[in-house]
Amino acid sequence: MSFTETFLNGAQGAFKPATLTPMQKMILRFVVVGLVFYAFAVIEGMIMRIYQVTPIPVVPTVQFFAIMTAHPLVGIFGSTYAIVFGAFLFLVPFLMKKPLWSIPLANWTCGLLAVGTFTFWFAGFLSEYAPLYTLYWPLPADFTQFSLWGGTFFIVGIAIVMVGVVFFVVNIFRTITYTPAGWAPQPAGALLGSALGLSGLQAFFTRQKQDHLVSLPVAAIARGTVDTAFNAGIILFTGVLILVYMVAEIFGTSLKHSAVDALLYKNWFWWGLDLIADGLVLIFVAGTWYLLATLITGKKLFMENWARAALFIEMVVSWTVWSHHLMSDQAQPGILKLLSGEMVTAFELITQGLAFFITLATLWSARPLKMTFPLRFLLGGLLGFALAVPAGIMQADLGLNRILHNTQWIVGPHVHVAVLVGLTMTLYSAIYLLFPIVTNGARLYSEKLALFHFWAHLLGGIGMGAFMGMAGLQGMLRRSLYVNGEFNVYMILAALSGSLLLLAFLAFFYNIVMSLGLKGVIGIFTPSKLDTTDPVPAS
Repeated sequence: MSFTETFLNGAQGAFKPATLTPMQKMILRFVVVGLVFYAFAVIEGMIMRIYQVTPIPVVPTVQFFAIMTAHPLVGIFGSTYAIVFGAFLFLVPFLMKKPLWSIPLANWTCGLLAVGTFTFWFAGFLSEYAPLYTLYWPLPADFTQFSLWGGTFFIVGIAIVMVGVVFFVVNIFRTITYTPAGWAPQPAGALLGSALGLSGLQAFFTRQKQDHLVSLPVAAIARGTVDTAFNAGIILFTGVLILVYMVAEIFGTSLKHSAVDALLYKNWFWWGLDLIADGLVLIFVAGTWYLLATLITGKKLFMENWARAALFIEMVVSWTVWSHHLMSDQAQPGILKLLSGEMVTAFELITQGLAFFITLATLWSARPLKMTFPLRFLLGGLLGFALAVPAGIMQADLGLNRILHNTQWIVGPHVHVAVLVGLTMTLYSAIYLLFPIVTNGARLYSEKLALFHFWAHLLGGIGMGAFMGMAGLQGMLRRSLYVNGEFNVYMILAALSGSLLLLAFLAFFYNIVMSLGLKGVIGIFTPSKLDTTDPVPAS
């Protein structure tokens, strides 16, 4: 097959969009949207990495800070949310062997994530909207620092994303509890209780064998979705609150001196945001590890009851851990810094460590294992969290926090290693595993490109995080530009590592496009000709 034929039709000619069910097209749409916005985040990340070494003449400094403002949200909502939501909207009905409650609602979720993310990204790009903390600046705010119209449309974009998130939450829980047409009535309450971990806790404490109505991965998805729901409500409310201030300012009425307590606002905001950072991510990731480990090995999960109990505990921990973001805030009560900031945060090392051990023990029980790409990326994801979680625990010490707070250490060894190596490599493992399932057996265009993708992403992610962390230990602050070259050595090394991440993504994206073919990628966004919502793809 010639290059042109492969580019148009896909490797091996195996991928035929016309044979895909609405369910398969739905998940592939999410993946494509997620990868497109991941490209946005990686490219803009490289612009910032280069800018930290030497300012780029064609990029004004204010544009640099606008990029910095939108960058994390594009990565979280536009990329990670899209891939995770698509995978889970597929996996919940797939594992429960029942149709998704609403494929149209799932497609609306995908569309709202895409439109909302592009709206706030474009608003920031066009207006150079750069409050840096995005949704986090204590009210009342100084609107002279940025464009009111840019900020207004930025917040509108966030609100659109949150509506899509609400649709996802509804779809997940309705799928778990509803009875499909023509089926025998299903126990909605018992299914929900099993999904939220009540049956797991009963089995753990009574030591009695318990038949779980919901599999462990579905339970993890359900528990993470609880945090997703809380987060959506908080961020949506926060966005509307800021929008009220901005719209009032546009119409000539200043609310700068209205009675919004800054400390209360910060606690409210960080409680909601931490439901993503320390709740949703850890719960969703642990559940994905369990699913990948069982699918890769074909074995029952090791210590399953412990895993179920740990997921329930992690969900509760995620509701009480937010104060570690405010440990350097002098107004924050000391008891919250101690209990929530230090003690509860340290407990996450136990819950995530247990998930780490259970996953590795499951893999060990099935040795020897063939080193497939899903297994490689799963091990990479485990390594990422093994590095990033302890880095975060270190920050949650009142003494060390004085040194590390607001430095490059926060965004390097903790945030970027957790997201890029831990979370993203776990998602890549799921993509490589599900790729032949949702494409009716399409094969990768090049295994050599997939191998390059693995090593370049792993080394690039760890390297960038490490060099940013070294700069942070030397006193380099985050959200700051240093034009005197004080930290250039670290920033050059971080930029070189970042270039590996960019090359890794380009290799992966090219591999996927060549595997599906251009016609195949376009065909994903056309209506399915098959009138079926069967959760099990056709073979």
